[in-house]
Amino acid sequence: MAIGTSGTFEVLGALDRAKTQWYHFTTIIIAGMGFFTDAYDLFCISTVTKLLGRLYYFDPNSAKPGALPPNVSAAVNGVALCGTLCGQLFFGWLGDKVGRKRVYGWTLLLMIVTSIASGLSFGHSAKGVMSTLCFFRFWLGFGIGGDYPLSATIMSEYANQSTRGAFIAAVFAMQMPETARYTALVAKNNKQAAQDVGKVLQLDFSDVFESSAVTAGKTHYEYGLFSREFARRHGLQLLGTTTTWFLLDIAFYSQNLFQKDVFTAIGWLPAAKTMSGLQEVFKISRAQALIALCSTVPGYWFTVAFIDILGRWIIQLGGFFFMTLFMFILSLDYYNLRGQPCSYNTSKYCGGNHIAFVVLYALTFFFANFGPNATTFIIPAELFPARLRTTCHGISAAAGKAGAIVGAFGFLYAAQGRHAGEPDPGYNTGIGVKDALLVLACVNAAGFFFTFLLPETACRSLEELSGEFEVPASPGTGQDQLLKSAAPTITV
Repeated sequence: MAIGTSGTFEVLGALDRAKTQWYHFTTIIIAGMGFFTDAYDLFCISTVTKLLGRLYYFDPNSAKPGALPPNVSAAVNGVALCGTLCGQLFFGWLGDKVGRKRVYGWTLLLMIVTSIASGLSFGHSAKGVMSTLCFFRFWLGFGIGGDYPLSATIMSEYANQSTRGAFIAAVFAMQMPETARYTALVAKNNKQAAQDVGKVLQLDFSDVFESSAVTAGKTHYEYGLFSREFARRHGLQLLGTTTTWFLLDIAFYSQNLFQKDVFTAIGWLPAAKTMSGLQEVFKISRAQALIALCSTVPGYWFTVAFIDILGRWIIQLGGFFFMTLFMFILSLDYYNLRGQPCSYNTSKYCGGNHIAFVVLYALTFFFANFGPNATTFIIPAELFPARLRTTCHGISAAAGKAGAIVGAFGFLYAAQGRHAGEPDPGYNTGIGVKDALLVLACVNAAGFFFTFLLPETACRSLEELSGEFEVPASPGTGQDQLLKSAAPTITV
């Protein structure tokens, strides 16, 4: 056993066995508010683009309200996603090198500056405004990207073992010291880790480490991200976290493709030419809020309530299964559910089962959030060693954002109507919403099967999941045997 392992295990074990205390909730608030801001910054732009089109691309010779050209719309919507992908990789790596607390502060500062700058509309021409908006939204996305691996890792490393999933899920749905696991296992400062844990748990660990030699000692068997040992221990797990997050975000970011059909079919969204810009934004926002209140938000809190009871694996598997099922139903019975355009008013649909249409649509969001949209964020924060935790979470999250780019823009073009006159202005013909939903159902089915690459992480310590204290048995034995150090019992 490496020197200092027993003392380090005692300190970290105290975090795992600690009762839920006030510091858990302050951590949720601090990390969760950053994620709340992320979600707002990323998703508000789809509504804002409606106003941007009316303001900067209005044609007085046209009876229709102004709208962003497809290339401009794609740039404004997609640049933040590209920035997020880059930020997840960069800040994930930096969080393992510098520390979670310091880098998390840098990401929040970057988000504050760039979000303010994004709202100032520099420039006088449409091209100038859009160019500066894209510039600042890229860097806003870059800062947001850092929040994904850092907020998840901070919460996982401070939460207790029995409620860790619920706390990380709560962060995803919204001045503390550096996490003790980073301080002890990466920075190798066991005494400081003991002091930090002692502060938050109000315990005295002063007698755990008696000599400065322990601080410098190795406490675990180290290996790099690109090593054979990492590939052997965590290769399939990293493949599982990246593929499931990638596939989930293709489906999740594509779900707004038929939002217009849903809202129009049930009379929530009249034709754009019959409304002012503010009326259009209000009606779209109201419809989105109703869907969120009835499906998205309950889905998140079902995850918070049940993730430490059912486990991450079952929730993710079930989420992918029901998303697949409902999207298959929507695709195969699309026209019967939606109805056909009324002959007297092509902006409304006649016939169909509008209640079933809305319910099925809402259920796909519910099981995305009571499913992989939460668990793909949680699992990478638990599986990997402390020194590689934010790096691997950043890689997984970046794969998700790559899927978001495919979903938001690849399917935006693919879902256009098959026949001339059906696509939105500026777009070419595509495969149509019905067949796009069928493809998305297949994507969800693939996510279901890739989930089998992942283990259940509930009710197990982070060190057990990552093999943090496993060391080679003895050189020259020719066998790949591992010794585990025993964790002393401590009552908290």
